[in-house]
Amino acid sequence: MRDRLAGLSPQRRVFVLTVGALALLLVGAVAGRVLLARSSGADAVAQDRPGPVLLVPGYGGGTGGLRVLAARLRGAGREAAVVEMPGDGTGDLREQARVLDRRVTEALRGGAPSVDVVAHSAGGVVARLWVREHDGAGKARRIVTLGSPHQGADLAAAGSALAPGACPEACRQLVPGSGLLRELGDRAPDPPRWVSVWTDDDETVRPEASRLPGATGVGVQEVCPNARVGHTGLPADPLVTAIVTRALDAGPPSRPGRGDCGAPRG
Repeated sequence: MRDRLAGLSPQRRVFVLTVGALALLLVGAVAGRVLLARSSGADAVAQDRPGPVLLVPGYGGGTGGLRVLAARLRGAGREAAVVEMPGDGTGDLREQARVLDRRVTEALRGGAPSVDVVAHSAGGVVARLWVREHDGAGKARRIVTLGSPHQGADLAAAGSALAPGACPEACRQLVPGSGLLRELGDRAPDPPRWVSVWTDDDETVRPEASRLPGATGVGVQEVCPNARVGHTGLPADPLVTAIVTRALDAGPPSRPGRGDCGAPRG
């Protein structure tokens, strides 16, 4: 480089060095903006253009409640579909994340600007894996989890200890402190924007295990103190539907309060 500059006239040398310096400044500015966006949790997709809602089942693969929720979301004007998991939803959660990504890819190729994900129970851990391993931050606008064992499930720990042969791979992955959960960490990825919903009446996942730092947390009984809904009933509960619908609005997610306790009880 020095040899090339030496062969140039003084004026030409100044011009080349000036252009090079400006290029370095431009690259640095662009890189700085990218790093700032990442560190500040800036949204990777437009928040005012909601795409289709994909609903992810939990351990066991049951979809009945999610289908009720999907129908209500469609009634509210949203495109919504339940993601069918292979087998009974007890296999490798990473494979389930790959299945979710295939459905997301189909939606994006069909012209959707992004997707919203609503995940019940272990489906919330699947959603976190999907974000981490399949660039979900650049594909999802919102993710809402319902009774998800973000910190693990005590029932999985008991099953793994008492009857290892009866605890499938997903069961082992959901044991508190498992390698998979340690990899995911204890905070919600940012972006996308997260909402975590739980109920004090959950007989499967402790409410504390459903809390996810970095997410907007909503306890059902914090909205309606007299609400009674268990783990399996979360997706189809009318109050939870109202919470989910609010979380998927075009505006930023907000935590409902006692004044929002007006959803009809089914």
